[in-house]
Amino acid sequence: MKNVVVTGIGVVTPIGIGSQAMWDGLMSKRSGAGPIASFDAASLPVRIACEVPDFDPAPHVTPREAARLDRFAQMAVHAAGEAWSQAGLDTRVEPERAGAIVGSGIGGLRTIVEEHSALLESGPRGVSPFMVPKLMPNGAAAAIGMKLGLEGPNFAPASACATGAHSIGEAARYVEAGLADVMLAGGSEAAITPLAVAAFARMGALSTRNDDPLVASRPFDSARDGFVFGEGAGILVLESRDHAARRGADVLAEILGYTATCDAHHATQPDPEGRGATRAMLGAMEDAGIGPEDVDHLNAHGTSTPFNDRIETAAIKAAFGVESKTLPISSTKSQTGHLLGAAGAVEAGVCVLALQNQVIPGTINLTDPDPDCDLDYLSDGPREARISVVMSNSFGFGGQNACLVMGSS
Repeated sequence: MKNVVVTGIGVVTPIGIGSQAMWDGLMSKRSGAGPIASFDAASLPVRIACEVPDFDPAPHVTPREAARLDRFAQMAVHAAGEAWSQAGLDTRVEPERAGAIVGSGIGGLRTIVEEHSALLESGPRGVSPFMVPKLMPNGAAAAIGMKLGLEGPNFAPASACATGAHSIGEAARYVEAGLADVMLAGGSEAAITPLAVAAFARMGALSTRNDDPLVASRPFDSARDGFVFGEGAGILVLESRDHAARRGADVLAEILGYTATCDAHHATQPDPEGRGATRAMLGAMEDAGIGPEDVDHLNAHGTSTPFNDRIETAAIKAAFGVESKTLPISSTKSQTGHLLGAAGAVEAGVCVLALQNQVIPGTINLTDPDPDCDLDYLSDGPREARISVVMSNSFGFGGQNACLVMGSS
């Protein structure tokens, strides 16, 4: 991949709204986990989550707009507004040459739950006329396009927990191919509802540490028992290097490589040998024109589930060989929780900030490493380091894998 640069970052996360607030949360080793506050979870087997406290979509979303957007879309538009402002784009872009690829793993589930209750309580006339556009998984991308006047490519990937990374990778391809000058790309999720918590709990995917939520997300630890459900959004502004240079933009990082693969194995469990994940990492390095020795840091998918962390470790070893032993790796899901469709986009933003600050975030709650997870997972982080190239892994239900490689500008 050539000449695709990052000029803006916007995030909404459980440990901070805005890229600086999120970074401060990561550096202070703060966990975003706590008792569920948005509804009464007393009857559920899992009563903890990583919610975004006191989220206010203003100033990037007006009250009128908010009433017509599901929470996941509100978060996406807010993050897009931050990224757009940081990039300093204003009106200096041709509408037909700018677009938005912003996905969601689940879409407007909160709207579905709320409107189904309204139907049962009040009948058909109780259902909002805005229900359909609010629940659409492409609602965030559409809202961003309308808000910023972007008339180029606009759609929403839906690949479970790989969604955010797929969105960024596919948007970068549009820029690389000369089909767009500017693309907003990322993911958003706000599905913490009784229905979703019950469903993920029934699968056995969630941590049940209800009495100690701050230590519930513990990637690569021998005592891990599942992920902590999170919500949030992450948006990057991608531009061609020439377009950014013509308008004097500050370049934050460069997109060097991207690959997408599929395990073709199981609806929810990763391939036991991690072959799809390995191919994604190798393919992204090949696309970037680099080798394992050139990668200075890896932001792992690291969900804190027994299967994922062990298999991802094996896949990293297969992709990096002897270099895996000295590669600094961290899982920021230990602090943010698992943001599902937003995870890969937020973590790509974390990688850009790591390059900017020359600091690698750590993995909190890693006190007793699983013997099968024996790499340098930065339990002592954050760690200052000289880093020029970073990689970010995102793996989703359905066996969908995406890997991004980013470099210093």
